[in-house]
Amino acid sequence: MSLPAVLTLIADRKSGPLKPEAIDMARALVKGNAPIVLSPGEAVDIPCPPPRPGSANIATIRATLAPYRVDALLLKTRGRRRAVLVADMDSTIVTGETLDELADLLGCGEDVAAITRASMNGELDFETALEQRVALLAGKPASVLEQVWESVTLTEGARELVQTMRKHNGRTALVSGGFTWFTQRVAELCGFDENYGNELEIADGKITGGLAGPILGPDAKRDHLERLTSERGVQLRAALTTGDGANDIPMLASAGLGLAFHAKPNVRRIIPTQINFASLRAHLFAQGYHAKDFVTD
Repeated sequence: MSLPAVLTLIADRKSGPLKPEAIDMARALVKGNAPIVLSPGEAVDIPCPPPRPGSANIATIRATLAPYRVDALLLKTRGRRRAVLVADMDSTIVTGETLDELADLLGCGEDVAAITRASMNGELDFETALEQRVALLAGKPASVLEQVWESVTLTEGARELVQTMRKHNGRTALVSGGFTWFTQRVAELCGFDENYGNELEIADGKITGGLAGPILGPDAKRDHLERLTSERGVQLRAALTTGDGANDIPMLASAGLGLAFHAKPNVRRIIPTQINFASLRAHLFAQGYHAKDFVTD
């Protein structure tokens, strides 16, 4: 008989394989069954009973496994496969912060990065922070956007995540507080069905320092999540969201599975389902996919 919960362990592949002793410790903590290998040396499922008063909670399990650089997710077995994916872009689907990199090339990087940190840590509201950062770019040549694009790098597993979910009839959207100039290109690289961001105003080949249209912030990210699930004919619990910053918290908290991905401390304090070591491949293991089923082309 299958158990109603599963503990998924995912190793950081760059730090070495998933060690048997880490699996054994985790299995003992949850009183689980024999592990099911999702990817040799990388990820396993441990079927287990649901958490009960007095049993190990996910924070204890994570702390136990942290020295091994192993992530742990304790989830219900039922409904693991998600029908909708909504992902943040900067420091999630791509490795860097495109606005900060743009500012670096334009000579105002330190000022913009300081505002970004304050916003991502929840010290400054997103809308104000974005307006302040964009204003610093006023009068700069728009041609530098192409230079930034040349250095943009997809996070490991980004394309696998999107393509695998699409193959299994998932609806995928890239929803970013960054600029549509980048979201459109990143979405095409990964294969997202939809993409949304903030439109940077450009006139006569120069950045004006303003934005066209309303600002896409935390509430708008959640609104897109709600719209996508409604259009797909599913409830929010059938959605997966992922992001790293304070502006992602509403959509992370609203989805059936919201994964804080290498997130800021204030996000990790609020969102209990976290990927702190592994790549975006972890989002597929969290849904019970085996690595052999990933779409890798």
